Amino acid sequence: MSPESTLLRIHQAARKEFRARGFHGASLRSIVKSLGMTTGAFYGYYKSKEELFAALVEEHYQYLLNRFRLAQEAFAQLPRQRQPEALEEFSGACMFDMLHYAYDHLEDCQLLLAGAEGTRFAGLVDEMVQLEIEATHSYFQVLEELGRPVPPIDLRLEHMLITGMFHTFFELILHAMPLEKAENYLQEMRAFYTAGWLKIMGQ
Repeated sequence: MSPESTLLRIHQAARKEFRARGFHGASLRSIVKSLGMTTGAFYGYYKSKEELFAALVEEHYQYLLNRFRLAQEAFAQLPRQRQPEALEEFSGACMFDMLHYAYDHLEDCQLLLAGAEGTRFAGLVDEMVQLEIEATHSYFQVLEELGRPVPPIDLRLEHMLITGMFHTFFELILHAMPLEKAENYLQEMRAFYTAGWLKIMGQ
């Protein structure tokens, strides 16, 4: 059997174990046993459970985080006068891109979202929330400069609302509903949060 075929079998067995038990509960011994390999042979591919988990999810973690970060940066580079009218377009394009990417890599993205506790990938939502908070405050400053100031917003409420938005978005991926339905739900979700934020911002 070729090294590529063996690596594919390792990944398939690891996905099954991590999906069933999460990173914390997963047993490297069980993965190796299910493959009929020796531990020594396995260590020729991966040195640890952490390294194996990273092989499954890191690419997707980086894509989702970087896609969101780049969207925020591109929006911030727009002329101030254009930002209010372009906000929904930029936000929508980013969220739909992330949704489609996740559906193209559904099993591993679900593993990233539901099984990463105890790894460096477990903070994905928190990292995205922080990016969104920073971008939101920058946008508030733009509105101030445009003569459209935002009323004071409680920072704890802001954090809860943004965190809730991301958890709602990722629920679409975790439930693995048909893509067309997920797209419709995302559209409705965005309309809900957009209306709420416009109300809070007094716009």
